[in-house]
Amino acid sequence: MSDKPIEGLDRRDFMIASIATVGVSAAFAINAGAANAQDAAAPASQATVYTGDVVQGKKVVSTLDVNDLEPGKKHLLYFQGVQMPTGQQRYASVIVAKGAKPGKRVVLVSGVHGDEMSSVHTVQTVMNQLDPREMSGTVMGVTDVSGPAIEAMQRRWPNSGRGIDLIDMNREWPGNENGVTPTSRHAGLLFNRLLRPNADVAIDFHTGTTGFEVSAFNIASMDVPEIKAIVELYPVAQIFDNHTYPGVLHNAFVDAGIPSFCPEVGAARVLDLELIAQFVEGTMNVLKHHGILAGPMGRTGKDAGVFVGNSAFPILATQGGFVEHLVKLNDKVEAGQKICIQRNSFGEVVAEYTSGVAGEVAGLRSDVTSEAGNPLAFILYQKAPPEGAETYPE
Repeated sequence: MSDKPIEGLDRRDFMIASIATVGVSAAFAINAGAANAQDAAAPASQATVYTGDVVQGKKVVSTLDVNDLEPGKKHLLYFQGVQMPTGQQRYASVIVAKGAKPGKRVVLVSGVHGDEMSSVHTVQTVMNQLDPREMSGTVMGVTDVSGPAIEAMQRRWPNSGRGIDLIDMNREWPGNENGVTPTSRHAGLLFNRLLRPNADVAIDFHTGTTGFEVSAFNIASMDVPEIKAIVELYPVAQIFDNHTYPGVLHNAFVDAGIPSFCPEVGAARVLDLELIAQFVEGTMNVLKHHGILAGPMGRTGKDAGVFVGNSAFPILATQGGFVEHLVKLNDKVEAGQKICIQRNSFGEVVAEYTSGVAGEVAGLRSDVTSEAGNPLAFILYQKAPPEGAETYPE
């Protein structure tokens, strides 16, 4: 097992424990030119466009401007996204709490990956607690961005356009309305006509992926003052201070000049109500920070004793077998400390794994069996900048 940390480990690779970032970067470069042309397909006016359809009693929009909605009310809409292979439309569920008075606009997103249930429940819980009659500004929640993936309870969007394929939607942003996959087109429609036009601040909620559990933490560019100020309002114990790379949703917002970050709400496929409550409390703090809600702040990162790291050290399996962890999420570890062992079918220990850095445990494989090459753990740690270099270069 290599003791070298992975350079530039991106936000979702941290979650799914994939270290093959070269292929991801290459794919992004190929699509960059097409993505830059997306604005040509955007509507000339961003005024709300109702399609005339009503689905399950809810009006359908193909473009939304929250300024067009009646103040002091909660609005439930469907957003018309990409067409499916049948020619029918793919819809996204949209909840808008339009305050009685003007103010900031905050967008809350979940369901970009289909196995991330606690993220969806976090947004639902926040929206259910809002009373538009007592609000200033607007909060918009979108809970099922990647509908086909959610229906399959899997991370990626299933695509049959060029044979069986699974596309990670959080590699597609800001999307392209004229892209070569429905996932890219869906992302482009959402970003151009729903998300970006209605956001002064945006939060993109996720969880760990199937088979790999993570602690409660936020991924954010802490050198951006507007982002740092709101990330620290969450009573969670870890912050991953890393710019990651273009292609993930929260970075698409940042590139558009909208402060944004990514909360990670524990494990996939389950509702972790304890962690959800922490992220709901933090999000309410953000809404109070921006004057959307009144009242005192709840607990923050200071109360949680937050640990900030800027890198993630992966511990990879060198053998196949059954994994036994010797540490728990959020445990502090030292360089050289034994993290887990692995046994074969006879119960013999075939491998022992240690941390190459001092830090805190941020992710652990939750599937007991593992093939060689699978990540078993991630250690969040603070990596020193190169000698003579600025911590955050201008």
